[in-house]
Order: sequence, then structure tokens, then C-alpha cells
Amino acid sequence: MTGSRQLESLEGQQYLVLRPTGAVAEFYDAEQSALLRGLPASITHPDAGHVTLRGFFEPERVDALRSALAAWAAKQPPVDVRVRAIDGFPPPFQVIIARAERSPSLVDAYASLTTALDATDFDRIGELPLDEWVFHMSLAYAGTLDERAWGDTLERRRREIADGPAETIAEVEFVWYRAGVEHAEVLPLGSKTALAAELD
Repeated sequence: MTGSRQLESLEGQQYLVLRPTGAVAEFYDAEQSALLRGLPASITHPDAGHVTLRGFFEPERVDALRSALAAWAAKQPPVDVRVRAIDGFPPPFQVIIARAERSPSLVDAYASLTTALDATDFDRIGELPLDEWVFHMSLAYAGTLDERAWGDTLERRRREIADGPAETIAEVEFVWYRAGVEHAEVLPLGSKTALAAELD
């Protein structure tokens, strides 16, 4: 995120995300560009596509949180992400999304992360049970549109994608917001060092 308003709203928060770089990323960029051409310039949006696995509010324990997530990532295999639809979260959210398939590896990643976090006291935000969580990449935050404009926008863009783009993601990104700046660190999934240690 680079917009000052978005950065201010995220101050003190941390996120663990899957950030595609291949076919899914290319689809996301093209879809977002087409979407934004039909929306007011004031509409905010992510700077890059990402599937959020968890959000946190731990401004005083960023290092400890990073260490815990790195330990989880080292044991987690790469994750398959496939786009299945363009959809939206209804009011009051009004977010246009690229909905991801509930692939076995994506579901497993979310579930195993929940198990790992349940053994900690980190403050998790926006968390839902696995069966209620919609895996997605937000394309645009359209909360400022009036009801009619929102409905028209969603109707134009919403569609199922039978054979959507897919890629396997071999790393997660730990993102945190401090003093109006977005920081990020890549954490490899299933690191050889951790796997070797388990076999010893």
C-alpha cells in the first residue's frame, strides 16, 4: 500500500499473505486495470494482488510474531492458488475481489496456521473459521460508491471463471505497518533447513 489514507488505517497492523508472481499476478493486474478504468479516481485499491492468510495487531511484538510465522512457514509446503471468479463482498464492505479456489493446499495452509496460532496469544484481527473464510485477492475498495453505482459495478464485473489462471506459491510475505511505512519480509515455505532438521 502506498496511499497515505490506506497506510494510516493500517498503522500497527501486520499481515501474512501469499503474493502471486506468475499467471495469477498477470490476470490480477489486467483485471484490476480494466476495473479501475470504470471507477472514480478516488477509489482505493491494493498495489499488488495478494491472498491474505491472517491479520494481526501486534505493534510491540513484531519481531516475535515474525519469528513465529517463519517457524510455521518452514514446515508448510508450497500453496496452489487458482482464480475461480470475480465477485464482491456486499455492503458495508463493497470490495470487488478475485475469488480463489479452495484448493487442498490453500485450505491446509489456513488450517495449519490456525493450529500454530492457537498455541500463542498474538492478537489476530479479521479472523473467521475456515469454513467461513473466502480466499480472495481484493481488486478495489469501493465503499464510497452509492448503492446504485456499487450494484452496477458488481453486475458488470461479476463472473465465474471455469479455467482460471493458477500458480504454485513457494513463499509467504510478512507485511507490517509502522510510522506510515509498509515493511515486508519474504518467508520461504518448506525450507530445506527445517525439513532436514525434522528428519535428523
